[in-house]
Parts: sequence; structure tokens; C-alpha cells
Amino acid sequence: MSGSNANTTKCIRLKLVAQKYIDRIIMILERYIYREILEKLLWIIGLLLLILASNRFVGFLADAAEGELPGELVLQMLAMKMLATLPKLLPISLFVSVTLALSRLAQDRELTIISGTGLAAGFQFRTVFKFAAAFSLVVFVCSFIIAPWAEKGVSELKGRAEQESDISGISAGQFKEFSKGDRIVYVEDMTNNNDVMKNVFLQVRQNQDLGVLRSNSARYEFSERTGSRYIAFQHGHRYTGKPGMLDYQITEYRTYAVLIEQDDESRALSRLEAVPSLELLGSTLPKYQAELQWRLSTMLATLLLPMLAVALTALSFRETRYVPLFIAIMVYFIYSNLLGISKTLIKRDDLSALIGMWWVHLLLILTIVAVLKYPRFRYWRRKGIRQAILPGRK
Repeated sequence: MSGSNANTTKCIRLKLVAQKYIDRIIMILERYIYREILEKLLWIIGLLLLILASNRFVGFLADAAEGELPGELVLQMLAMKMLATLPKLLPISLFVSVTLALSRLAQDRELTIISGTGLAAGFQFRTVFKFAAAFSLVVFVCSFIIAPWAEKGVSELKGRAEQESDISGISAGQFKEFSKGDRIVYVEDMTNNNDVMKNVFLQVRQNQDLGVLRSNSARYEFSERTGSRYIAFQHGHRYTGKPGMLDYQITEYRTYAVLIEQDDESRALSRLEAVPSLELLGSTLPKYQAELQWRLSTMLATLLLPMLAVALTALSFRETRYVPLFIAIMVYFIYSNLLGISKTLIKRDDLSALIGMWWVHLLLILTIVAVLKYPRFRYWRRKGIRQAILPGRK
């Protein structure tokens, strides 16, 4: 009896030792796959950031050369814009890096060796999913915290740049045109810091009417809430009427603000992306719900796209490592465009927020399942064809 207990104890110890070595092997393989993905991820993120940064930098330099952007704000604008772009870059960067890493492992037969150790295909999914889950936390911080803060900084810098460029364009004793010639300003004198204009004349043309404003002083103002620009006149007179007619109206005012340039669609989009995430959570406005779901979509894409990469690799494209990459990019463009279309429809209130972008993620999940089931479907299809040709052969 004691010998039986001793054998049982010995078997348990052997199992524990074997399990310990198996866990160690799994840990080594996981780290190896993590290293492969991480190396490619850093290269891809760096390359994409370099391409976008160089493109943006050239655009900002052109604006600075035209006087629309002060030179000291170029680097600040570039840094803020890159931070605001991160949520769009990170999911696709992870997707491509996982696809390239697994394709390389499959081409070199390393995945076959891993499968030969007794680890099922689920090992790849668990390993990649754990990496994607950890990376999704970075995407969450970028999408919900860093990107809105950066977009707000970009809007503030743009407003400051436009204000400085417009004020610098107004000189004492010279005319300055705004709104394609519909607004013409003349300033007799300005303060030392160019903050206040003195003895200001403004001509406003609207339809058939012509208005003239004269003021003792005026100040340029920019509304961060609406993105529009104004000139606020103090203590002056306003004359309105049609040229050649004598029925002019004369109005005396203490403060009168004239719209110089109105906000456009790009500014409105920038302000929406700058809205804090907590404010989006408590809102029922369609545009806010669309923006909230868009930020959530970056996290879901970070989790789902790597799973698609694993599924594509399972199809065993051994003749070349770039076939799954080509398919992955095609699927990503379709997925990204569907998300963009859904966001636009939600903003216009043409699509319910309950449906929102969730159907796009569901479609991607079904695609992953279909890719995983395709080898089995192909096997049963071939088996059915063989049985149809040779009924007696199994």
C-alpha cells in the first residue's frame, strides 16, 4: 500500500515538473512572438509618423511662408497634430505588424514547429489577443484623453495664428480686405502692441446694401466656441443704405461686432474631435454619439484586427509572406470606410445610435469566423466531390 502511495506521489511530482517545463516553454514562445510583433510595430509606427510629420511640416512651412502661421508655432502645431493622429495610426499599425510577424513565422515553418510541440491554433489567438489587449489600453488613453487634448491645442493654436496673421496684416494708413472683398478695413493708428486699432473705418457690402462704420477704437476678437472671427468696434457710428440714394440710416453705438470670417466644416470637425470624452458620455446629440462611438471603435479595432491577422495566417500562404498582408489591407480599407460612413450617418441622424457602428464590428467578427471555418469548409467540399465521383470510397 505504501508502495502505491509512493508511486502516486512520484507521478504527481513528475506531472508538476512537466507542467512547470511546459509553462516555461509556453512563456518563451509567447515572448518570442511578442518580440516579433513589437519590433515590427515600432518600425511601422515610426515610419507612418515620419511620413505624416514630413507632410504636415511642409504644409505648416508653406503657411508660415505665406504669413498665415507664425514661425514659432510651427513645431507646436506639428507636435499637437501628431498626437491627435495617434488613435488613427495605432490600430492599423498593430494590424500590419501582427500580419507581417505571423507571416514571417509561417513562411519559415516556425509556426509549424510550434504546432508540433502540441500547442493548438488557439495558442496563437491567446498570445496575440493578450498583446492586443495590453496595446488597447494605450489606444484608449490616446483616443479618449490625449487626442481630444491635442485637438483642442491645435484649435487654440490655429485661432492664435489667424488672429496674429490678421492683426499683422492690418497696418496703420493702409486698407485691408476680408471675406473676399466684402469687408474693407482702414486704420489710422494702432497701439504699440498692435492690440487696439484707433480711428477705424470699415466698409461692409451685403447684397445690394452698403454699410460704413466709423469708430474711435476697435479690437480683433476670435470666438473659440464658434470658430468665427470678429472686429469689435467701440463708440462710433454706423451708416447703411444703397449707393446713390439719400435714405441712409445712421446709428450710434457703444459696442458693435462685425463678423469677418465664419467657421467652416473643417473647423467644426476639429472642435468635435476636441470635445472631452466625459462630455460625450452624457450627451444625446447625434454628433456627440457619433464621436463617442468612433473613439470606442479605435479600441475595438485594436482587438479585432489582430484576430483577423491570425485567421488569415491560418490559411497558410506559404508561397509568399505578402499575400496575407495584401488581403489584410484590403479588408482594413473596407472596414475603415464602413466606419466612416456610419459615423457620418449618425451625425446626420440618418442612422440610429443603437445600430451605430456596432454592425461594422459585427461584420468584422463574422469575417474572422468565416476565415477560420474556410479550411474545414474546403475539406468537406473536397470530400463531398470525391464521394460523388467515387461513391464506394470514403
